[in-house]
Parts: sequence; structure tokens; C-alpha cells
Amino acid sequence: MSSRFLASLYSTLFATILAWPSGAVAGSFAYVSLDGENKIVVHAVNGSDGTLSRTSETELEGSAGPLCVSPDRRFLFASVRSAGKLAAFRISPSDGRLSLINVVPAGVNPAYVATDRTGRHLLTAYYTEGKITSHAIDKNGRISAKATQELPTADKAHAIMTDRDNRFAYVPHTGPNTIFQFSFDENSGRFTALKPARVNTGENTGPRQFALHPKLDVAYFDYEQGSAIAAFDVDREDGQLTFREQLSTLPKSYLGKNSNARIEITPDGRFLYVANRGHNSLAGFAADPKTGALKGIGITPTEAVPRGFNIDPTGRFLYAAGQASGKLAAFKINSNTGALNRFATYDVGERPGWGVVVKTD
Repeated sequence: MSSRFLASLYSTLFATILAWPSGAVAGSFAYVSLDGENKIVVHAVNGSDGTLSRTSETELEGSAGPLCVSPDRRFLFASVRSAGKLAAFRISPSDGRLSLINVVPAGVNPAYVATDRTGRHLLTAYYTEGKITSHAIDKNGRISAKATQELPTADKAHAIMTDRDNRFAYVPHTGPNTIFQFSFDENSGRFTALKPARVNTGENTGPRQFALHPKLDVAYFDYEQGSAIAAFDVDREDGQLTFREQLSTLPKSYLGKNSNARIEITPDGRFLYVANRGHNSLAGFAADPKTGALKGIGITPTEAVPRGFNIDPTGRFLYAAGQASGKLAAFKINSNTGALNRFATYDVGERPGWGVVVKTD
């Protein structure tokens, strides 16, 4: 082996080391969809302090919408909302780069995507068409071109997820102020409506999205029009939701317009956050570890129109996208109190709407 070749090799390796952000852990990546640029941008996540470094981007054929990741963290799925399609990508574990697997037709305005707990089915809620679908996912991450099942629900279906046992699925609708509830067969990927088939939440609530407690039988929904978080008990036997309590996401002194967007819970189930669009803040809540009862812990300013945000898999950091500002606000989560401490702000692009952090190693 020539000395010239060795010198070139060492130079390349040294340059690679310098280019990688100090303290970064290979295998931790943040994906942000840019509705205004039809792309998904990728950032490497520094494992020690949560800082981000932009590494790559992937073009889509339409507006970039909601994202989700398979349970084994090998694949990322995206809603291409303006094109009415669903896209599947392979995640490179070394640099987070996305490689397209396939794109399939879906329907008008797919507003939410999530895999079931096995990762064998892609579940989608449709805002405009008022329906849900299930598509099979093969072992290589490819989405079936034909839906396993398509069910009409009601106007403005806004989210869909299965419970932690993968036996039931819930679909909040901001139009008719209702939550549809289904049993789910993880083998076939098919839904069956429960009896009753829906839970009404009352006028001017607008249940939009929800978070499931990782240990307790409690589901938390945010109300888009009602600017509130609502807790529901989940019956483990029949899947029925029963309303428990509701808390405002706004300070009492605020009288301006507002609508809620994203809701997420920390991996340990201790803290929840809800995005306020209008007040432009993140409302924090603590969940009682035994009962799941909620208590407000503070409201933190963030970027304008925080449509989407994500808590990283370690539960240490939260990243909130400002749809109107084109920036991403990075917060550290206090492990004792749940308070958010903003430590960085990043320019990400036009109309960021969704973010997800993935730890592939």
C-alpha cells in the first residue's frame, strides 16, 4: 500500500471526523417535513446536548405532511398531502439519509400516518375525505399499492393510532366533535367498529390528536377548538373510552384566538405537552404516575404557529416547528419538573409542519 494512498485515506478520515458535530452520536437523527418546499430535511442529533446539524434532504412530489417511523426504526413513512399519496423510505443507520422504497396512491389529504405496533400495517386518517385506511407493509418496508381496508368515518379525521396492546384504534375528528373507536386485528390489518362506535366530546371541542400513556390505561386528546387537553380512561377489555377530566392549555389572561395542534407524552409517561397555535406556546402537564391525573406545569413560548413538535426517544429534548417562522425551537426537558428550557433555534425552511427524532443504533 503506497504512502500516498495512506496519506489520502487518513486525510479523508480526518475530514470526516471534523465534519461530524462534536459529541454527536451516530444513529440519532431528526426529520422535519417542509410543507412549503416539498421536502424532508435530516439533522444529526448531538447525543450529549441535543444540538442539531443538518446533513441531507429528500425531495417529494408534493407538500410534505405527517411522518412516522416503523417500530424497528428501519423505515420512515410520509404523507404527501397535496398529491394524495403515501411514501416509504429506508433509513440509513449511519447517516440518517432516506432512500425511497415506493410511493402509493392514497386519497385526498392524508392528514395522519402511523404504523400499528407490529410495523406490518400503515394506518392513515384523511381530513378531507373523512375516512381511514390500512395498508400492508412488507418486510422490506414497501407499502401495498392497494389498501387492506378503507372505511368512511366523518368530516375532518385528524389522527389514528392503536393502543399499546395493538387491539384497539382511535380516530379523533375535529369536524363533528367526536372520537371513533375500533377493534383492530393485527394479523389482517382490519378494523371493526366498537359499540358504540364513537364518543362525542361536546360542541366547540374539536378532538385533533392524542397521546397514549405508556403504562396506564389512559388516553389524552387535545381539543383544537376548545384549547384544552382531555383525559379518557381506556377499558382494557372492550376498548371503550370514558371521559375523565379536561384542562385548559391557555393562561386565564389570554383572550386572543388559538387552536391546538400536536400533543405528545414523554416516554416514561410523566409529562405531556400541547402546542397552542395563536398563543404560540407549548402547554405542559404532569401526569400522576399512579392514576394519570393531570396537573398544569407551565406554558412556554415557542416559534409562531407551532403545528408540530416531537420529544426525542430519550425524553430529554423537545423540538418544536414554527410553521410561520420557518424555524425549529429546541428545548431541554427538566427531568424533575417537566419545565422546558430553550437552548437553540434553527432555520429549517418554509412551513415546517412535522418532526420526528429517530435513534437507529
